[in-house]
Amino acid sequence: MGQARGQFVPSRPVPGVRSVPPAAFFRRWREHGLITEFHDRLRGRVREREGRDAGPTAGIIDAQSVRAAATVPAASRGYDGGKKVPGRKRHIVTGCLGLLLVVAVTAANIGDRDAAAGLLTRLRRLHRDITLVWAYGGYTGDLIDWCRQKLALTLQIVKRTDDIK
Repeated sequence: MGQARGQFVPSRPVPGVRSVPPAAFFRRWREHGLITEFHDRLRGRVREREGRDAGPTAGIIDAQSVRAAATVPAASRGYDGGKKVPGRKRHIVTGCLGLLLVVAVTAANIGDRDAAAGLLTRLRRLHRDITLVWAYGGYTGDLIDWCRQKLALTLQIVKRTDDIK
């Protein structure tokens, strides 16, 4: 198939333009905080398209243990005894639409409550309008009072119901 006159073909060198590998763009974006900026702006636009304010006011916290590949350094892996999973654990807070707000990755042996303090502190710093976070029963205990006193944040525990089909 022929090429239209003046059409840009990325696989061909452009005369007078130095070729830059795509990874270099992403590295620069990361170094200048642009990836986070792009993510935050896109999240705001999606929320507005759904008829919501750009900034979330509530979130949902959860964690998931995942098996780590053999190439993952042993120092950053652990064993989640409750789920019988060797590897890492990702702790996330999403908005009500399921869009990512903050994330932390730890060894799998780090408890959900232990990781939550740092995660919720970052959440409060990055998203000042959030006043409510829903969590499952694994986040009970002193964490609820700590959130109220230190972060002015309501951590509401949602009880599991087994009768949902």
